[in-house]
Amino acid sequence: MDFWQVLSSTLAAFFGVQKESNRVRDFNHDSPLPFIIAGIILAVALVLCLVVIVYYVLS
Repeated sequence: MDFWQVLSSTLAAFFGVQKESNRVRDFNHDSPLPFIIAGIILAVALVLCLVVIVYYVLS
């Protein structure tokens, strides 16, 4: 799988929507490691964005 497929699947997981064909493709992938790494990076980015937004709103 390429970078964009992993990213789109991880973003779809964040929103809770996914096509059945994409889900099957993801679960037939050899290793879950790219999805785990992408999920961690996106979660950290989300938290950092929220912290920055709150900081600018309160200052």
